[in-house]
Parts: sequence; structure tokens; C-alpha cells
Amino acid sequence: MRYIVIGAGAVGGTIGARLHQGGHDVVLVARGAHYEALKRDGLRLITPESDETLHIPTAPGPIPTRDDDVLILATKSQDTLAALAPWPVDVPVVCAQNGVANERTVLRKFERVYGMCVWLPAEHLEPGVVVAYARPYSGLLHVGRYPQGVDDLAGQIADDLGKYGLLARATPDVMRWKHGKLLNNLGNAVEALAGHADGMYALIERARAEAVRVFDHVGIPYSTAEDEQRVRGHQVDVVPVEGVERGGGSSWQSLARGSGSIEADYLNGEIVLLGREHGVPTPVNEVLRREADRHAREKLPPGSMPVEKLAALIDARSAAESR
Repeated sequence: MRYIVIGAGAVGGTIGARLHQGGHDVVLVARGAHYEALKRDGLRLITPESDETLHIPTAPGPIPTRDDDVLILATKSQDTLAALAPWPVDVPVVCAQNGVANERTVLRKFERVYGMCVWLPAEHLEPGVVVAYARPYSGLLHVGRYPQGVDDLAGQIADDLGKYGLLARATPDVMRWKHGKLLNNLGNAVEALAGHADGMYALIERARAEAVRVFDHVGIPYSTAEDEQRVRGHQVDVVPVEGVERGGGSSWQSLARGSGSIEADYLNGEIVLLGREHGVPTPVNEVLRREADRHAREKLPPGSMPVEKLAALIDARSAAESR
């Protein structure tokens, strides 16, 4: 089986590298300076244990597909439709992305869609370079057929992923895990806006508590921190990488790269959407979504909003909605 990784950044680059190291046929799809660096020099994968350069076939866009191909989509959610538009619809797609909206979006066009819940702390800020911060495994990946279930292909994908440097599980309730991961990702906007300032964790907890109220009201199942700890244990522990200063998560990296867009509409915005559909106020996540979008649009650097200002905006919105 050949794996075509669309979006060879932090997550996609690490998954593609580990599949390649496990002996699998892999093609990385990247754009711009990152593609040029991968094509010219290979992918430099830095981990707590090693610093390796891997020469993996790379393409700037669609390539002719084979019957045994699987697309692993690792772009940001806002890029899903554009990234998949050129590819034939008979190829299975694995959504290795944050949020819970991608699978349903992809299913409108592609018949075979798989969800992947990704716990993989990594960073991509320099063309051709990916840093993966966890050990002894780089990540834990749950894979399942969307909307639910496990079939032979899901099992094979999980087996292939688990051959080198990753933990992977074929999971029938993959969307329950992805909703649990979404609760964690609500803090991405706080980190991107305010950095690691005192007071950030209080705002993150407010965003999560608000989301839990929405999930419980709607009846959406989600994995818990206890579920994660039970499965993950100390198999994917984040540790410092010598010579590398760690920045932040995926949204922080979007602002750091000045990409002009951010994933908040599909993270905090998912909670806002559900709240609007079901009449549950979501002022915390609405402010985080709005401000993250603005900072990305204006290409402001990460950590440029004082946490006190962000908290004040949230308090004002909460007060207005409670009147």
C-alpha cells in the first residue's frame, strides 16, 4: 500500500517520515519553499533521540494514483476542500486533522473516509524541517471508519502506522476520541493569542467547560482525560529537544509563520456553531474564535495580546449575553 501524505508539515511530515522508516511506500505532498527544500535536501526529522534526513518522494500537487493508494490528509481544516479538490474520489481518505468537521465534509465527495485522532506534539517552522517532541513514541493515533466502525483497511492502516515510531489503534468510536481531542484544542487559540502568560490556563478551562456544557446538552459523546491517560500512559511524553527551542501548538505556529489563516473556526468555532444550533451561549469560544481569526488575518505575531485584555473581552461578551 502507498501512503500519499497531503500536507507534510508538523503532523503530516512526522507521520510520513515514520511510515517511510517502517518500510512503507510514501509520497509527501507539500507546497512552496517547503516542497523545494524537501525535493532538494530531503526531510530533516528532529526528535529527542535523533536528527535524521530522510529522502522521501515528494510532489507539489496531485500525482497519478494507484489501486493501493491511501490519502492521509494533514492540512489545516480550512484547507481541506482545496487540498482534496484535484484528487480522484475513489481513493480512501484519512483525515489526520484537528476538529470534527473534516470527515463529514470529505464524505460529501469521497466514499471511503476515515477519521484519525492525532496526539502528536510536533513543530514545523522552517522549510524542510519537522521537530517531533515526544518519546518513546512520536505520537498516538486512533484510526476508524467514518462515521463509525473498523474495517480491514482501518486495521491495516493502524498496523502500518505502528511499525516504527508511532502508536496506533484501530478504533470503532474514533469520533468520540476526536471530540475529546477537540476539548484540548480549544486552548490553541489562547496560546496563539496570549502565549504562555500567567492566567492562560484559567481561560482555557473556561473554554473547555463551556464546550462540555454544549456537548452534554446536545448528547455528543467525548473521551475524557482519564481515557487519554489510560491509553497513552507515558508512551508519548513531551520532552525538550537539544538545540531546539519549542514554540507552541498548531495555531501558535500559524501565527508564527504569518500564514494569514488559522484553524479557530473549526475548533472554537465548532463549539460556537453547536451552541447557536441548540441555543446554548458560548461567549468564551466566540471571543477566542473571533480574535484568533483577526490576528491571523492581520498577520500579528503569536503572544501579542495581553492575557488580561483577552480575559476582559471574554468577560464583556459573557456579561452581554447574560443580560
